[in-house]
Amino acid sequence: MEITVPDTPAPDVPQPPNQAQPTPPVASSRADLRHRLNTATSGFEAPLAAVDMEAWDANAADLVRRAAGVPVRVASKALRSRTLLRDVLARDGFHGVLALTLSEALWLVATGLCEDVVVGYPSADRRGLTRLAGDEDLADKITLMVDDVAQLDLVDAVASADDRAEVRVCLELDLSWRPLGGRMRIGAKRSPLHTVDDIVRLARAVESRPGFRLVGIMGYESQIAGVQDVPPGGGWRARQIRYMQKRSWAELAERRAAAVEAVRQVADLEFVNGGGSGSVERTVSDPSVTEVTAGSGLLAPRLFDGYTSFSPRPAAFFAVPVVRRPGPGIVTVAGGGYVASGAAGTDRLPVPWLPEGLRLDAAEGAGEAQTPLLGTPADDLAIGDRVWFRHGKAGELSERFDSYYLVRGERLVDTVATYRGDGKTFL
Repeated sequence: MEITVPDTPAPDVPQPPNQAQPTPPVASSRADLRHRLNTATSGFEAPLAAVDMEAWDANAADLVRRAAGVPVRVASKALRSRTLLRDVLARDGFHGVLALTLSEALWLVATGLCEDVVVGYPSADRRGLTRLAGDEDLADKITLMVDDVAQLDLVDAVASADDRAEVRVCLELDLSWRPLGGRMRIGAKRSPLHTVDDIVRLARAVESRPGFRLVGIMGYESQIAGVQDVPPGGGWRARQIRYMQKRSWAELAERRAAAVEAVRQVADLEFVNGGGSGSVERTVSDPSVTEVTAGSGLLAPRLFDGYTSFSPRPAAFFAVPVVRRPGPGIVTVAGGGYVASGAAGTDRLPVPWLPEGLRLDAAEGAGEAQTPLLGTPADDLAIGDRVWFRHGKAGELSERFDSYYLVRGERLVDTVATYRGDGKTFL
């Protein structure tokens, strides 16, 4: 994404509150964190994954502060652990889940975890749709995401409107920015519903169709929520990103407000969802939004290190053991090649975090079988010592481990299953 920043300033646009860099919660030094993690998990063999609950608490409180009274819907894909989901949903300021898939939503509701689950993406899961349509209780607690009439057709194909429960529907408005008369598209390629006319047309189709009820609108401003405004290197690149985000926000906020107002003339909406951990302040400054989604900000993976609006504390880590010492300033750990999804790049690699001062070898990166690490701290590491890493993203770490060890201070306070530990993989 390349944006030319003009010499003239951008026009004034509404700015989100709390733009000043917040004072981060007092955090322990990395050396102290390493000692605590090692002490609490000393009875277990690496590789393993742990969550620092002191950082988790601080991040949860900061998300609520940033949301300024607007309810926070939890993005379950960022956590993928029912215990962690229960913990955050029990806290004031959090309400409801944004699930990754319909099968996950069905499981979360059936196991009693939550009674308000929105499926964040359209579903072609015929078995799941059949189950949803055949159960009044599930249908009352789960909302499907729709951006095309064909997705309604699929529901009707698996269960006739005359013989099923009424299906709750949320429409997704595309919030990508399309400058230069639409010749550019900046943001995730998600919904085809970009204009007010687009979403009103589908809203009318839903409302006129038996067996469906339109209850919500969602819009994800990925070019703001998912893009660090202090990228590695900063400087010109950072100014480009901030300019893009300022102009994009002005356009999308106006368009979203108009879309919400127009759809409310068609249906009685229960919620308007927006945002992500990286854009909470901006999103809640839009009066058309009634709830904001966040999840990754609780665990603070490495892709959340470069935001000016908030400073989350790293909370999720994985440890792998040193198994080789190839030479001075080098150790090799077993495995560790847990690469995050998205466009391939160095920012998708895990980063060695503890002890401080280690780095990946540019020639090898993070490997499936082994990962060489460079730096002076390598000379102080013995065979069997642990190196703690941070993952690029939040939820994908749980796909590698059956459990998380929850650490508070130097104590292990719980061992909790991830979705994988529960025998579930939804994508």
